[in-house]
Amino acid sequence: MENLISDLGQFISDHRMWAAPIVGLISFGESLAIIGMFIPATPIMIAIGGLVGAGIVEPIPVIIGAIIGAVIGDILSYLLGWWLGRSIIHKWPLNKHRTGVARARLLFRRYGFAAVFVGRFFGPVRCTVPMVAGMMSMDQTRFQTANVLSAIVWAPVMFLPGWLAARGVGAFAHLNGDNMFWIAVGITVFTVVATVIGVRMFKGRSRGHRRRRVQMTPAE
Repeated sequence: MENLISDLGQFISDHRMWAAPIVGLISFGESLAIIGMFIPATPIMIAIGGLVGAGIVEPIPVIIGAIIGAVIGDILSYLLGWWLGRSIIHKWPLNKHRTGVARARLLFRRYGFAAVFVGRFFGPVRCTVPMVAGMMSMDQTRFQTANVLSAIVWAPVMFLPGWLAARGVGAFAHLNGDNMFWIAVGITVFTVVATVIGVRMFKGRSRGHRRRRVQMTPAE
């Protein structure tokens, strides 16, 4: 894996005009149902983000390439689910990944439009939610809206860690030990607080969803 990322980074550094098409193909493949399960797009995108942060690659072309690839990949996954229907989950190779498909179906049933948008940011269900949306016959306009908007947000987010790492090398070089300690403390506190808030929000939504189901269930 490390050799693949290193070789790809070197190739992009030597052939910068290919950066956008390569990123487009990677994001396209990751968004495709089934195929996306086997493409390690996240570490590759982070590495390319490092090239952007180092000034080797221009940011706008690769972001546009990532957006276009992700949108087209989700469209094809949606059409695949719509065309084959629910029977696809019982066929190879999805019958070997029923857990991931089940998670995607649960997420879609609970949140619908939001599931398509947010699902792009979660690796285990990223390439299956669009297919499930097609299987469940989600309205085309709603799906495409969520598809495009999520891709626009997702692309720069994927490059951000690598960009920050590359840009921060020079900045951190001028910091002493005390500064680094307080930066680490600040990051830790922020992470803990964000995690607690996220867990509470998720639990609150889950309880609300269960209460609504109980209220909608007729008494025997």
